[in-house]
Order: sequence, then C-alpha cells, then structure tokens
Amino acid sequence: MKQGVHPENYRVVAFKDMSNDEVFLTKSTANSKETIEVDGTEYPLVKLEISRTSHPFYTGKAKLLDTAGRIDKFKNKYAKFKKPAKAEETKED
Repeated sequence: MKQGVHPENYRVVAFKDMSNDEVFLTKSTANSKETIEVDGTEYPLVKLEISRTSHPFYTGKAKLLDTAGRIDKFKNKYAKFKKPAKAEETKED
C-alpha cells in the first residue's frame, strides 16, 4: 500500500444495523464517538438504520400491499361522487 494515500483516520470500523442488530466490520473514515467490542477487540461504532442485511431488496422480504383494503378505502372515499344507480327498466311484453 502506498504511503500517504489514505486519510489519517482510515481504520477498521464496526457498522451496526439497528433494525436487526447485525454488526459488520470494514475499513472506513467515518467519525464515531461510540465504540463496540467484537471478538475481544474494540472498534469505533457507526449505527445504521438499514443495511444489506435488512433492506427488502437484498433480503427478498418486500412488504406485501393489502390491495383489497386499498381498493375498499378508495371506493368509500369517492362514494359520495358516485352517480345514483338507475332502476332497472321493466320489460314491456
């Protein structure tokens, strides 16, 4: 590795996904005031709200939309604008 290429604070940092408590280590320059112990070694800690272990795109666990509920909600909301139904026309014999 060339000397002087990386910033001074380039070191191994622990990133923690707060939604599932998954911790992974990687090199980073991210600043942190907190630390965490992983396998007996203390690392700076950066907290994440979402990562590759919890993001629906990567996990394949996307939210399912309740389409029936959405349709009913739409119909109820716009029912007041609905035109009155015409009575069935009687057949002339």
